[in-house]
Amino acid sequence: MKTKQITKANANDEQLKLLYQTAFPENEQIPWDDLISLIDQMNLDFTAYYEDDKFIGFTILFPHKKFNWFWYFAVIPELRGQGKGRKILAALIEKYKEKNIVLDMESPKQECDNSEQRIRRHDFYIRSGFRDTNLYKKYDNLEMTIMILGNAVFTMEDWNNIVAELRKFWTWD
Repeated sequence: MKTKQITKANANDEQLKLLYQTAFPENEQIPWDDLISLIDQMNLDFTAYYEDDKFIGFTILFPHKKFNWFWYFAVIPELRGQGKGRKILAALIEKYKEKNIVLDMESPKQECDNSEQRIRRHDFYIRSGFRDTNLYKKYDNLEMTIMILGNAVFTMEDWNNIVAELRKFWTWD
């Protein structure tokens, strides 16, 4: 598997943009141009992944002082369920093994139209070594659960600090 660091200079890749815009609900997306501006402002690790020179997915991670925030992760739809996501996640975990990794995802406990997808995603992270912190954050009608990889204790105060850091650069209100 090959990787390519995404920067403002090379972020005009249409496959990358299309995957971002289709893999996440609109209310979970930062507008593309804003996201690209944040790469430098927040020192984001935006990585595209390739297998045999074919684009297979991407990750975006925010290296926070206390935790690394695993912000976005997507695999091309037709390649899901083939172990590609597991390979990408394993590479990311290895790269950031010195610090705990935190992520938020749609809660598998919330009643919704995509509950099966949420449960599969939650189970994927559990199998990959993450644990559910049992901390939940609500945004309008969307409930997010916070998961962590590592032995650290993660609190709502930690979450609020990460969000406050993001709000220094971008706000969705």
